[in-house]
Formats: sequence, structure tokens, C-alpha cells
Amino acid sequence: MISIKEKVAYGLGDTASNIIFQTVMMFLLLYYTDIVGLSPAAVGTMFLIVRVFDAINDPIMGALTDRTSSRWGQFRPYLLYLALPFGVISVLAFTSPELSDTNKLIYAFITYTLLMVCYTAINIPYCALGAVLTSDPKQRVSVQSFRFVLAMFGGVLVAAFTLPLVEWLGDGDDAKGYQLTMLLMSSFGVLLFLICFAGTKERVKAVKHQQLSFKTAFETFWHNDQARILCVAGLFLLTGQVFKMTLAVYYVKYLLGREDLITAFMTIGMLGSMLGCAMAQLIAKHFCKIKAYISLQLIAAIFCAIGYFIEKEQLVFAFSAFFLWKFTLDMATPLLWAKMADSIDYGQWKTGTRIAGVVYATVIFFIKLGIALGGALAGWALAYYDYQADVVQTAATQTGILLSFTLYPALGSLVVAAIMFSYKLDDNKVEQIRRALDEETNKPIGECN
Repeated sequence: MISIKEKVAYGLGDTASNIIFQTVMMFLLLYYTDIVGLSPAAVGTMFLIVRVFDAINDPIMGALTDRTSSRWGQFRPYLLYLALPFGVISVLAFTSPELSDTNKLIYAFITYTLLMVCYTAINIPYCALGAVLTSDPKQRVSVQSFRFVLAMFGGVLVAAFTLPLVEWLGDGDDAKGYQLTMLLMSSFGVLLFLICFAGTKERVKAVKHQQLSFKTAFETFWHNDQARILCVAGLFLLTGQVFKMTLAVYYVKYLLGREDLITAFMTIGMLGSMLGCAMAQLIAKHFCKIKAYISLQLIAAIFCAIGYFIEKEQLVFAFSAFFLWKFTLDMATPLLWAKMADSIDYGQWKTGTRIAGVVYATVIFFIKLGIALGGALAGWALAYYDYQADVVQTAATQTGILLSFTLYPALGSLVVAAIMFSYKLDDNKVEQIRRALDEETNKPIGECN
């Protein structure tokens, strides 16, 4: 049984990650187009290139962590050593030096690439750490629920304070405001990563004497059909989610015509995420995780599509639809990550080899591809619909933003629901696998006192 204190410590690591991740999702496109002055098409292409490159690094990082051994464990050392570099690079990514337009794009490309590489290097071990805190399936859902509630708390901080801090710290200079805001937030994130390192303990260990080559590790992963399903689901899930989230500020600014409500709109969405994540453990106790996940994706698609029919003056409905979309979608998030841990046990049961780092990294590789596609599609959609920064948008542009914010991302959830009908690791199967692994080792798998 893991203490609440340790679950909180683990969750604070994702608070730190989300201070950066949510800032990138919510504000980086707006920062590049409206502050730095880059074209949305160029930014969309940059997002795709950098995030695909970043995604390729994920399996490599996962294989590296599976080969790591230290006095602090297999995954925790990365939190200790990479926290400060991650914070520094975050500030550089939101720094806008006086350069030509071409050199601004080059600078953005370099700093954003470094940011994503560092994010991968610290986030892959962090995610894998969640699978080695306990081998109990119910506790895994609990751990992930704590994690994502605190992750979304990081999102709430970003949504509620980023623009007010930019205005306050910048004092009329938004470029300076973004830089100082990120300095403040990243410093807080570094502290939280260190708390996560100090407050957690790795209990589930890899198979003794397991020394796998990169080739063998990935061949082993390929035999894990359930993890492969999660990869495809993650790709479509994040494509739709990031597409919508990236365009949220444009929706409020140009369709609702209330730039002053961007902070409130983004904050209400993140509060919905927090509440949804908090409900995940209750859902897992009373319903099959697979059926619950599919149902939540279908409901999220409905709330997402409803936004298309909301008029500009119906602010309460617009806020409510966004809140309910985030609430429903993120109620499913801890269930998905608990499934990743279950698929690791399944892979060990099927192949005799435990590759936690590779499984997490490969699934996250496809999640990152979804993030890349979602961000790129957002930039390309703005360019396709002739978006121009800080002007009244044409009717065609407004229609394009509305479609991109509502109906298009709803398709992502529908596809994810269809994919998950092929996933077979229900509660009974997971318990059967756990008993088989327990019998093989004559003790709870990997639990060390």
C-alpha cells in the first residue's frame, strides 16, 4: 500500500511537467505568431518537424532507462539530474531576442528542439516510475489519479496566471513578460521535480540479470499486441486534443470576441480536467476500465461537437461545453495510463521479459506524434483559413477556426473509442496475469522490502 504522501510526491512531478507542457499547448503558438511575429504556417511546420524528432527519441530514451541502474534506482536519477537543465531551457524557449525574421525562426527552432529533447529525457523516466511504485492494479489507478489531478493543477496554474503574469511582469512589453513568467514558473517546476525524486521509492524491479540490446527490447515490445493498441489510441487521442487546445485562445479571442476572458476560459477547462482526473479512481472501482474508457471518449466527442452550434453571445454555454469536454476527456486519462502499466505486466507474462521503459516510451512516442500532428494541424488550419494576427477575422476564417475547434477534434475521440474495442486487458485478465507472475516468483512481483 502506497502512502498518500508518496502519491502526492509522485504527482508533483507531473505538476512540474505540465507547467511546461500546458504552456506549450496553450500559448506557444500564440506567442510565436502574435509576439515573435512568425507565420502560423511556418510555426505549424516547425511543430511537426520538432515533435516528430522528439517522438523518435522516446523509444531510445525508454531503452536507456531500462538499462539504467544506480543507488537511487532505475528512473528517479533522471529527475535529480535533469530538473535544472529543463528549467533553464524552458526560459530560453520563451525568450525573443532582436533578430531578423529568418533568424527568429532559426532561434525558435533550436530552442524548441532543445526544450522537447529535455522534456523527453525527464518525462519518460518519470512516466515509467509510476509503474514501479506498486504492482497492485487498483493502487496503480490511484497513483495515476493523484498524478493527473496534480498534473492538471499545473495546468490550472498555467491557465490562470500566465497571461496576468505576462501583463504584470512585462509592464507593457509582452515579450519580456513571457520570459519572466517562464522564469518564475520553471523555477517552481525544478523544485517540484526534486520533491518527486525525494518522496518516491521504486519497488517493482526488472527481471534479475536482464540485459537487453536495443534490438531485442523492441522486438519484445512488438509481441505485446495490447501495448500496440494503446500506441494507436494515443496517436489519435492527442492529435484531436492538442488540435483543440492549441486553438482555444483563438476561439475565445476571435469567435467569442472576448480576449479578456481567455484566462477564465482556459482556467475553467483545466479545473474540469482536475475534477475529471479525481473521479477516475471512483470510476475504476465500479466499472470495467475498458468500457468506462470507451464511454468517456464517446461522451467527450459529443461535448466537443456541441460547441459548433453555440452562438457568440452564449458565453455560459461556450464555457460549459469546454468544461464538460475537459472533465469527461480527462476522467479517462488516468485509466489510460493505468492500462500502460497493465500492458507491461502482460508483456512480461507473454514473453518473460519486463521492459517498462520501452513500453512507456513507445506509447509516448505515438502520443508525441499525436501532439506533433495536433500542433501542426492547428498552425496549418490557421494558414489555410487565412488567419491574420490581431485583426478582425473574415467570416470564412471564423468558420474555419470554429470547425477546427469543435467538429474536427471530436473525430479524434470517436476513432479512439473504436480502437479500444480491440483492447482485451479487462480487470479479470489483469488479475489472472498478476497471479501468474506472483506464482512464478513465489512472491508479489518485484516487491522488495
